[in-house]
Amino acid sequence: MSHTINHLRRLRLQRSELAVPGSNPEMIEKAANSEADYIFLDIEDAVAPPDKERARANIVAALNQIDWHGRGKTISVRINGLDTHYMYRDVVDLMEQAGDRIDTLLVPKVGVPADLYMVEAMVNQIEIAKGYKTRVGLEALIETALGMANVEAIASFGGRLEALHFGVADYAASLKARTVNIGGLNPDYPGDQWHFGLSRMTVACRAYGLRAIDGPFGDFSDPEGYKAAARRAAALGIEGKWAIHPSQIALANDIFSPPEKEVDRARRIIDALKLAESQGKGAASLDGKMIDAASERMARNVLATHEAIIASR
Repeated sequence: MSHTINHLRRLRLQRSELAVPGSNPEMIEKAANSEADYIFLDIEDAVAPPDKERARANIVAALNQIDWHGRGKTISVRINGLDTHYMYRDVVDLMEQAGDRIDTLLVPKVGVPADLYMVEAMVNQIEIAKGYKTRVGLEALIETALGMANVEAIASFGGRLEALHFGVADYAASLKARTVNIGGLNPDYPGDQWHFGLSRMTVACRAYGLRAIDGPFGDFSDPEGYKAAARRAAALGIEGKWAIHPSQIALANDIFSPPEKEVDRARRIIDALKLAESQGKGAASLDGKMIDAASERMARNVLATHEAIIASR
């Protein structure tokens, strides 16, 4: 193991993340009562330019009027991009009027670490000025060729950064990739055309102690397609996926929750290795398979997720 170890910066249960347009107060209220672990209220792509200011005001009101934490929700807001004139007012109004009610700000289309620096500087100053005792985290959307080219540098930013998300729709547009459905697979590609981007982002996350989250699957009438995409992401080590429709929440919660059989095996791995250690052995056999210290680390990952799920109930 390298002497340089970046531990997980912040553990949050993020199996399902429901995207909710800030322009629709009724949907916001329904989201608060959903089974999603994480909610992000959106002022960016899901809101048309004429509705941006109204959506921002709706979100401020919802943050202050709804007890998100009391309903077991982590609450995030996706602000507008740094290339727009909406972004600065998003940060100022959200932080000044509800900054002690927000868990994270989701920054879209992050291309270079300096994008995060700008948002962090604003958040720092407002928190100090307002005397908040809470601390808002940052999450970054990797959804452009520039962002993916710089993903390791972005992940190493530090500060308030907690997670990276894979924004497949804008990523496809940025690459000029041919796709038939947001997050779906083009049958002309021999495999998963998003594998490289997801894998590279996940490696960057794990190297620097961040959570790795997969983005949307656009066809909410295709639950099997959603589940297949979620399973591929989970196989890579990603811990959650967006839900752009309430029907996708349960699918994400199920796939990103370790099965009871897996939890039981994780416990047995740890017990078997403890016994082996007491006998002066560094490895052991379980169910006809060799296990060692690496097996224990994988087992503890499973148990950490399981315990977070239990704690959220």
